[in-house]
Amino acid sequence: MPFDKNDFSINTIIGENTGLTGDIETGGFTRIDGSIRGNAKVKGRVVVGERARVKGNVSGTNITVGGVVCGNIIADGHLVILSTALIIGDIVTRRIQADDGCFVNGRVAVCTSDEIWEKKLTEHHDSHGIRSALPVFNTMKTQSNYG
Repeated sequence: MPFDKNDFSINTIIGENTGLTGDIETGGFTRIDGSIRGNAKVKGRVVVGERARVKGNVSGTNITVGGVVCGNIIADGHLVILSTALIIGDIVTRRIQADDGCFVNGRVAVCTSDEIWEKKLTEHHDSHGIRSALPVFNTMKTQSNYG
C-alpha cells in the first residue's frame, strides 16, 4: 500500500518508558515518547514528544519536535519546533516554525525550491560523511607510532 501523507493514524509508537538502541526505519506516522540511541528514518510524519530523547538523526516528511534531539533533522516538508524542544544538530527543511523558548544549536537550512533542497541535502550528506570518517582517522593516527 502506498504512503498517504494525509493519513494521521499512528503506525509506530515508541512509548514513554521505552528505550531503544539502534536505527529504526518506519512508514507512516511515527510518535516517539521514549528514548532512542540511533537514527530514525521515517517515510511520513514524526512527532518527538516533550519527554522524548533522541541521540541520532531524525528524518521524515513533516516533523514536530517537543523533546530533545542530539542529531541532525531532515524534514522534506515542514518542521515544527515547540517551545519545550532542545535540538543540538543541523536542520535541513523546506519550511520551519519555531516557537518562542525553543533551543537550537546548529546550522539551519530552509530550502525554498527543489534545486536548493537537492543542493543542501547533498552538502549535508557530504559533510556528514566527512565528519563520520574523522574519528576513524584520528583513532588510526593515535594508535600508530609517530615519533
